[in-house]
This record gives sequence, C-alpha cells and structure tokens, in this order.
Amino acid sequence: MNRIAPNAEVIDLRSDTVTRPTPAMRKAMAEAEVGDDVYGDDPTVNRLQDIAAEMLGTEAALFLPSGTQSNLCALLSHCDRGDEYIVGQAAHTYQFEGGGAAVLGGIQPQPLDFMPDGSLDLEQVVACIKPDDPHFARTRLLCLENTQDGKVLPLDYLAQARVIADKYGLGLHLDGARIFNASVKLGVRVTEISRYFDSISVCLSKGLCAPVGSVLCASSEIIAKALRWRKMLGGGMRQSGVLAAAGIIAMTEHVEHLQQDHENAQRLAEALSNIADLHCDPDAVQTNILFVEVKNGLRQNLVEKMQEQGILVSGIKKPLRLVTHFDFKQEQVERVAAAFSHALQAS
Repeated sequence: MNRIAPNAEVIDLRSDTVTRPTPAMRKAMAEAEVGDDVYGDDPTVNRLQDIAAEMLGTEAALFLPSGTQSNLCALLSHCDRGDEYIVGQAAHTYQFEGGGAAVLGGIQPQPLDFMPDGSLDLEQVVACIKPDDPHFARTRLLCLENTQDGKVLPLDYLAQARVIADKYGLGLHLDGARIFNASVKLGVRVTEISRYFDSISVCLSKGLCAPVGSVLCASSEIIAKALRWRKMLGGGMRQSGVLAAAGIIAMTEHVEHLQQDHENAQRLAEALSNIADLHCDPDAVQTNILFVEVKNGLRQNLVEKMQEQGILVSGIKKPLRLVTHFDFKQEQVERVAAAFSHALQAS
C-alpha cells in the first residue's frame, strides 16, 4: 500500500467536495439558532432556504443533505411511475446517483450522449420524445447539467431548451451542482441561468466550501412535493440549522472566490502543458476542472506515485481529472507540476 510521505502537506485535487469548512463556518455552526426542521421551525434552515430562493429567483427552496437526494427529489416531484426523463449518458443524475430515479421512482431514463461542449443535441432530444401511445413511457422531463465536466452551457442554448420544453410539455430540471461556477464564468447573475428551469439543484459542499448539503430551488408546488419525498427518503434532519449555518456563508460569501479557483485551474493547466509527457489543453479549461492525459498512455501506478508525494488525483477516468477549489492555492501549482514530472520519470 502506497503511503504519503511523513509530514507532507497533502494537496487534494480529486474534487471540490474535499474542501474543509472555514473558521467562519465553524463559528456560525457552533452558534447557530436551531429548531426542528421536520416541523419547519428551524430558523437557520428557513433563512438558508429563503436566501437560496431569492438568489436563484424561485418561489421556494428546500435544504437537503446531498446533491444526490436533491436531484432525486426533483425527479420524483416532476415524474410519476412509468414516466421518462431525457438525460446525458454521462450525467451525474444518470450515471453516478445509484439509479435512484429508476429504482425508487419507477422513472425510465432516456440517456443521450453529450456533445463536446457539455450540451445535449436538442434535435436528438426532440427525436426521443415519445408519442402519446400506451406502448411508450411518457416523456415528462429534460435534465441538463451545468457545469458538465467543467464546461458551461451557453445562455442561448438554455433559451432553446426552454422553448422545446414548453412546446412538448416537458419539465426542465438543472443539475446545477456548480451553477455558480457557470455564472462566474459567464459574468452574469445566477438568475440569468436559473430562470430557464423549473427546478435547480445547487450544491453547497463543492466549490462553495460548506461541509454538507444542497438546496433544491423551484416553484412552491414542486418544493411541496419534494418535501414529502425528502421525508420518505430519510432526509429530514431535525436541528439541521447547524449545517445550514455553513450553507448561508457558502452562498453569501464564497461565490466570488470561484473566480480564483478558475484562475488556479488555468495556471495549473498551463504548468502541466509544459511537461513533455503530458497533454493538458489550457484553452479547454473553462472553470475549475481540467483533464490531463499521458501522451503514451496511462503510465503504471501514476496515481499512486502522485499520492506518495502528497498529491491526490482522481484515477477513475482516463484522462485524469483535476479539480481546483478553495483549499488549493496558487503557490501549490508548481509543486503539483513538479510531482507529475517526478512521477512520470519514476514510471
């Protein structure tokens, strides 16, 4: 088993979920005013939900323990058993959430391949909408993802998706785990993205640095349904204002910092592009996610050799995915690049 060198400072680039709550978050959590959120009387949870709804421009919002549960509650609120949702083949809601919509909701996924820019081909979407015929599942929902592998969906594309959803009577859900990364990249208020959707799931524990939680933002009708599903799924957390306190700071104080994460991802991509045995395209980096490929194929034990130097990277995909975040600093860029060079030489 490979071990990190003693006293080495660990740099974790596996995801932006690895961030630690800031001192301000810990203080807010310790001092949070709480009630019983299952009864709806936790004032800190209620405040977080009000802030989220206002920021995203929706009627209501619901605090949930995870993005997986937030997306699942949305799908269950839009669709009935035997209905269908159209989704990306590599989308988080389809590939990485345990098949919950199908297993727990009887909702059939209709996956499509993502385009290189992270969008779904809207002509293919229309072609996959089923006719009103008892032979077919009823197509009820279109799910998009923004960002998708760090790529930002253009606003005009979202407008086109909205037109199609309205024309064919579909709901439109956004897995917006990193929606604030998208808004920062585009230089627009987040409502310029959220306004096209009937529901939006926003993760607080990725780039926004909270320890736990997501918020689902939608109409009052959808949130009322989602609240019932949250209870059924075991997501009622009682005095969860302790967690919501960190979420409030995440939403009100950490959005602007995402620009620094994007800049650090760009710096890191440029540093890695200068290593002869690596391919990393700085021009492909839009937000805080970058991809690195070994030119002659994945060298044996590269991930483990990086770990020995105190650098954690994701080895699930080829190419490797690196994600910058609040805890990754500009001065660490060169250390990561040097570790890659050393690991490649040792392979």
